[in-house]
Amino acid sequence: MEEMNFWIIGSSILAILMGCLAMFIRMRAARKPATVKKIILPPLFMSTGFLMFLYPQARVSWSEAMEALIVGVVFSLLLIRTSSFERRTGDIYLKRSKAFIIILIGLLLIRIFLKIYLGQQISIEETSGLFYILAFGMIAPWRIAMYVKFKKLQTT
Repeated sequence: MEEMNFWIIGSSILAILMGCLAMFIRMRAARKPATVKKIILPPLFMSTGFLMFLYPQARVSWSEAMEALIVGVVFSLLLIRTSSFERRTGDIYLKRSKAFIIILIGLLLIRIFLKIYLGQQISIEETSGLFYILAFGMIAPWRIAMYVKFKKLQTT
């Protein structure tokens, strides 16, 4: 039990650090023009994480995977609403949004609380798999929406 608490606390601290890193990267990204490459590469690179499911202990049922994916897509709607672009000096930039930071912190807290709760119900490997699917389900639609918004602004 003590080992489980260590993993839950450790992974929660790591999630907080990753959330802070995401906010820092997002704020820095707003200073430079956006490109298609910067929009589509993160989910492509992240997709390599699906290799974790080659490890049998990380596998989850299809119904659990679909639930995690749906929760991720619902969370992505908040990110999509707070992500927009603007044209400045002939280039397209990501608009800064205070709401984005607040939403990111809120989603991070929800994720940590869910991880603590689920970590008591299922193994750490399954929890990791579920939260990976949730994160991918959140990032992929968000980036697709960003791509569509970028292309729309680019053609006008």
